[in-house]
Amino acid sequence: MAISKEKKQKIIADLEEKIKKQKTIVFVDFNNLDSKSFFDLRKKLKKAECLLKITKKTLLEKTFDKLSEKNFLEEIKKIKTQLALVFGFDDEITPSKICYQFSKENENLKILGGIFDNHFLEKEKVIELAQLPSKNELLGKLVWTLESPISKFVNVLENNIKGLVIVLSKIKQ
Repeated sequence: MAISKEKKQKIIADLEEKIKKQKTIVFVDFNNLDSKSFFDLRKKLKKAECLLKITKKTLLEKTFDKLSEKNFLEEIKKIKTQLALVFGFDDEITPSKICYQFSKENENLKILGGIFDNHFLEKEKVIELAQLPSKNELLGKLVWTLESPISKFVNVLENNIKGLVIVLSKIKQ
């Protein structure tokens, strides 16, 4: 059944709004994915505050054309399969990480490419991005790195005081 022109315009406006808000978009092929697996993926993405959106390629092409993103338009035209978009609004790496983990568990989901930092990424680069540590992991490592010398310095000072207390207690005896 054909979609009316005004419904197409609403879809394009919705896509345009989401593309403007996103930090990352991952393009995936869900062609042979069964519905149970598809809804599992959607739940995982929703939990991570990401959005999975299925759209026709022609509407996506019109959206990129409207946004004057010609380089993305050319890359979308190269994709020959069904297309789903995974939007990451909060974290740049989370959508690619979830899609990559899910594609390892279910070979019917294929990563086709993505958009990161306003550049189109090939499949290999999206997978490379997915294998990076998350923002929270990196922040945790940074905190540990900054805290480690301070705690070691405190331990050194503490040991000197302990040594002094032990020496004074021996003198007292």
